[in-house]
Amino acid sequence: MKLIPHSRPLVGKEELSALTRVVRSGYLSTGIEGEALRKEIARQFGLKDSAVVSSGTAALHLALAGLKVGPGDEVILPTYVCTALLNAVHYVGAVPVLSDVCFADGNIDPKDVARRITSRTRAVIVPHMFGFPADMKELLKLKIPLIEDCAQAAGAKIGNKCVGSFGRAAIFSFYSTKLMACGEGGVLASPDHKVMKEARDLLSYDHRQEYRLRFNYKLSDLQAAVARAQLKKLPSMLLRRRKIAEDYMRVLEGAGVVLPSSRQGTEPSFYRFVLKVKDPVLVMSLMRKRGINVERPLFRPLHYYLGLTGYPVADRLQKESVSLPLYPSLTAGELERIKTSIVDVLKRFS
Repeated sequence: MKLIPHSRPLVGKEELSALTRVVRSGYLSTGIEGEALRKEIARQFGLKDSAVVSSGTAALHLALAGLKVGPGDEVILPTYVCTALLNAVHYVGAVPVLSDVCFADGNIDPKDVARRITSRTRAVIVPHMFGFPADMKELLKLKIPLIEDCAQAAGAKIGNKCVGSFGRAAIFSFYSTKLMACGEGGVLASPDHKVMKEARDLLSYDHRQEYRLRFNYKLSDLQAAVARAQLKKLPSMLLRRRKIAEDYMRVLEGAGVVLPSSRQGTEPSFYRFVLKVKDPVLVMSLMRKRGINVERPLFRPLHYYLGLTGYPVADRLQKESVSLPLYPSLTAGELERIKTSIVDVLKRFS
């Protein structure tokens, strides 16, 4: 029985053609493909200015640096998120302050953020978890610079605006499991000229009149060309993700699990399909025996690494959540296998 992976990119002739175009040009480093990608990303997502970089983590590092966050400053971020965010905070020497999240969607809780703000708070990192937009309306009321992490939410909307267009800065990722995949890569966007000027100065170290600590965060034209092909596909890929999610919803309604839910007036990108179940470990084990790789949506909350307590919602999500395969390259046959299997497995808990 062929294993159905938890995640798989949708790549084909368009990406191959893009790579061939760059190879034939003889120019493989940062160049016209990256510049074209920068403009296309900004146009598609309603961003004022953007820069393409080597990863989403690099984009987050530059966002913090562009906001002049440094040693002694505090940055609030959710505990229910991957370690990339924690790394970026440490890159600039700032102090991470962890916040709890909302049970419904796993997004950072504005009320918990509010009580953790101090005179040293310089930014709040806001991931739109699993493609579901966070509560930007309430977060914006806090009057603290927001960095939107759209790594899982490219194309998701709040009202008629794409996520990434609400905060002081936003980042996107092109990692191989993300909504648009080119292996590695990312984007930093900001309407703030000073943020972008600082970021552009830091992302490359060569051909500079004076020395300062800078980085090699450039995106190659090979990667940028693939990302451009993925960007063109994004609307159809998001539509396919939505249809798969709706199919799961229909099959699992009344199955004794808590299904994903989005905030009113938002349009998720459905990066992940997260279920809350009674025994995630057993569900994952039984599904894998059927040749379907079901995983935890998050490997480990940040407060586990830091030895902290007092994050009851994140603890509960970690204990109850599993993620089903959801990506555009799922075949009809694979989707039917997943639906039949998960329904059968969940009957064991009824």
